[in-house]
Amino acid sequence: MPHIFSGIQPSGELHIGNYLGAVKNWVALQSQFESLFCIVDYHAIIASYEPADLRRRTRDMAVSLLAAGIDPAQCTLFVQSRVPEHTELQWIFNTITPLGELERQVAFKEKAARQEQVMAGLLNYPVLQAADILLYRADAVPVGEDQVQHLELSRVVARNWNSRFAPAGAPYFPEPQAKLAPTRRIVGLDGNAKMSKSLNNTIGLLEEPDAIWAKLRPAVTDPARVKKTDPGNPDQCPVIFELHKAFSPPAVVAEVDTKCRGAGWGCVDCKKVLFEHMNAELTPIRMRAQAFAEQPALVTDALDRGAEKARAVAQQTMAHVKEQMGLT
Repeated sequence: MPHIFSGIQPSGELHIGNYLGAVKNWVALQSQFESLFCIVDYHAIIASYEPADLRRRTRDMAVSLLAAGIDPAQCTLFVQSRVPEHTELQWIFNTITPLGELERQVAFKEKAARQEQVMAGLLNYPVLQAADILLYRADAVPVGEDQVQHLELSRVVARNWNSRFAPAGAPYFPEPQAKLAPTRRIVGLDGNAKMSKSLNNTIGLLEEPDAIWAKLRPAVTDPARVKKTDPGNPDQCPVIFELHKAFSPPAVVAEVDTKCRGAGWGCVDCKKVLFEHMNAELTPIRMRAQAFAEQPALVTDALDRGAEKARAVAQQTMAHVKEQMGLT
């Protein structure tokens, strides 16, 4: 089976932007590919953090992923720092990655512009990302649109290593391709930016129904609809209509489109229908998360077995890389 790899930072509990933009797609793909999903805690330490908080967030992320449907019987789920070959391969890739490639990364330029002191980890973040992917010789990466440029760097790194150390005509590292999720970008509840915890515009995947409705009810809609009787344009409703597409059946999405354009119902009516379908999908996830919280050994065991499986593959890769590079 083709290999896929994808990672997610340990930000704690998933929000629906993470779920729709990445994790729901992982769940669908895990039975179709040899799949590795990683909680990338080394990536998380490029920003200021508290160690105890990082441990908690890593654990909470694992619970959320398992509750969302990531199945250790079908895939490999592990924490990045449990497999030291990630950073070992990153150092090797640092030696063949041009500085200009890193300085051109849009994410680096944007984040560096907001920082008084720029750490080397921010610049080298995409090299670690390339090591994450290529360590498992992944053919494809389920990725969000904002990570496509970083994935292109992974292909450059693979090409550079192959051209220098692999036998002619027999590349060792594949050049991984992006596998974009059907739901590519979820706008936050304010309608202004991508859903993000730092912007406080999210709905948590495990939030209780009352809390979800409290956030959903005031979420922005088509600004042209001032009164309930005003016709609207669902294409100008960046939050609610997109969430309908993600959570509601196609027949309901078509009904939303018709009734919005014809002022057949108001925005609150539309949100109530959305809330009903969101709750239908999220309730089983909340119940599974509660079960994992009550049986923490299940989570620990899943991560331990995942790290063991991942490291077995990683050690094979590093043995070949070192042999080809004269490091043994």
